[in-house]
Amino acid sequence: MIAKLIEKIQEKQAPVVVGLDPMLSYVPQAILERALKEQGETLEAAAEAVWQYNKALIDTIYDLIPAVKPQIAMYEQFGVPGLAVYEKTVSYCQEKGLIVIGDIKRGDIGSTSAAYAAGHLGHVQVGSKKLSGFHEDFATVNPYLGSDGVKPFLDVCREEDKGIFVLVKTSNPSSGEFQDQETGGKPLYELVGKKVAEWGADLKDGEYSEVGAVVGATYPEMGRTLRRIMPHSYILVPGYGAQGGTAEDLKVFFNKDGLGAIVNSSRGIICAYKNKRYEAFGEAAFDYAARQAVLDMIEDIRNALREGTV
Repeated sequence: MIAKLIEKIQEKQAPVVVGLDPMLSYVPQAILERALKEQGETLEAAAEAVWQYNKALIDTIYDLIPAVKPQIAMYEQFGVPGLAVYEKTVSYCQEKGLIVIGDIKRGDIGSTSAAYAAGHLGHVQVGSKKLSGFHEDFATVNPYLGSDGVKPFLDVCREEDKGIFVLVKTSNPSSGEFQDQETGGKPLYELVGKKVAEWGADLKDGEYSEVGAVVGATYPEMGRTLRRIMPHSYILVPGYGAQGGTAEDLKVFFNKDGLGAIVNSSRGIICAYKNKRYEAFGEAAFDYAARQAVLDMIEDIRNALREGTV
């Protein structure tokens, strides 16, 4: 699957993934009011509003980007109707030719981890049929429980030609409370990075592994170190834009071949119409504000990378 993602990145010349992380406060009022009028003040109405919002965004930006990253919590908050819209969004994006990174951050042990892996990346046996649940192309995985929690995902990746991104150094301010603590003279995030390289050593598809890493743009110096530790791992980079990461910060995450990283932006894209920079589009043209924000992000990253990777 990593080879397919790289192919899409090269085709679009855009190492960019858009986070489809909808909150009701992001949804334009006209869409929300229409859903409430049709279905009342219900979870079903909220989920329908999210779906209409997502669909308009996808229809307007899919030709510019290689991938999307829906965050499942934003759908789970609306219960079963929200999860149905999550799957509907995954399916629609794949129909549009997009790679889908399910931002699920799952991590458990034994049969529980195996069930997560099967539900999101693999299949379940139902009678004589093998059926897929959410069928994302990649999933984010929390490695805190160690190899027991990651191995079931590795097994499914091998069987299904799927991939994972393991949390290594996250972009949030408090990540250092655990991730920066030293163990054996090394910070924990370096030890996790070495395990990512180890887990992915026999899961390569070409130059890169199906086992990638999540490393925040907000920590470029740590990113520089982790790039060396994981030379064959693709790095999913959150934290650009709204969280403070800049295009200049991103250079350290890429290899000399110009590959090796894909940069996420969520509310900076899907909520662009609320940004003063794009306010001229107005709420009714929220999707075109998002399109312009994607174009600006792509150009920003291209300009930084023209100066060469570090």
